[in-house]
Amino acid sequence: MRAMVLSEVGRPLAAADLPVPTPGPGQVRLRVTACGVCRTDLHLIDGEVAVGQVPRVLGHQIVGIVEGSGERVGVPWLASTCGVCTYCTSGRENLCAAARFTGRDIDGGFAEWAIADQRFCFPIPAGYPDEQAAPLLCAGLIGDRALRMCGDAHRIGLFGFGAAAHILTQVAIWEGREVYGFTRPGDEPAQVFARSLGASWVGPSHTPPPEPLDAAIVFAPVGELVPLALRAVAPGGTVVCGGIHMSDIPSFPYADLWMERSIRSVANLTREDGLRLLALAPQIPIRTQVTTYALADVNDALDDLRAGRFTGAAVIIP
Repeated sequence: MRAMVLSEVGRPLAAADLPVPTPGPGQVRLRVTACGVCRTDLHLIDGEVAVGQVPRVLGHQIVGIVEGSGERVGVPWLASTCGVCTYCTSGRENLCAAARFTGRDIDGGFAEWAIADQRFCFPIPAGYPDEQAAPLLCAGLIGDRALRMCGDAHRIGLFGFGAAAHILTQVAIWEGREVYGFTRPGDEPAQVFARSLGASWVGPSHTPPPEPLDAAIVFAPVGELVPLALRAVAPGGTVVCGGIHMSDIPSFPYADLWMERSIRSVANLTREDGLRLLALAPQIPIRTQVTTYALADVNDALDDLRAGRFTGAAVIIP
């Protein structure tokens, strides 16, 4: 099968002709029909998040057809857990120390075929084209989990308006919340995009919002945004860091945190998160904006993601 492989950290993915993978006990083999491109893929390539071993096929927002049954399923970042630790038995399997992750510990979806633990596959709602469904499997799931951590906050600030934020904006507005979008200074396309999705206010990340926020979510992997988000939230507000990696957070005065403001992070996802969002998606309905690339062009997709050359999400179509 054709695949794009990380053979060395710090280098572009390389084309490879690999054997079609053989499923083991409890696994299914999928013909990959779409795979979303995620900033975590960049973190793995750059060595900011450790990859299990190389060579490795990246890609963890997989939509595919199960060989034998013909069922269309989605495969997320969380590939498997131990199932018996304190975290797994208390609804927090996302924190399992023995968890394995798609495209990091096992081969992912930048290929024509992939295998997955059938217990960690999600049915894809009818009516969603493959490329529209793929971004829901990480950008959507992490964004929605971050929103749940904001509680009943009404005014939500989103720092970094990419794949996750454009999905989450639709969820938040459907729930009756107000969205305030923060983008890189001068990123007019992202600001126009945020307004088109219904954001109440949009501006550059260093600009204070017109009124204090109840919560903020930082999707951009830029630590300098955390103090800015803290200053934007009202007393009692929460700042949620939504990425797997972030540059160092600079020191800030205690006054920015005081008055019961809080900072917390989101780690991975649970299967409950996946089932919840995929059941909710058709009700809203969530519409993902995607730019598609051929499998051979995955490095172009990654470069465009790094440079912010598209709005919404990038998806590979093998």
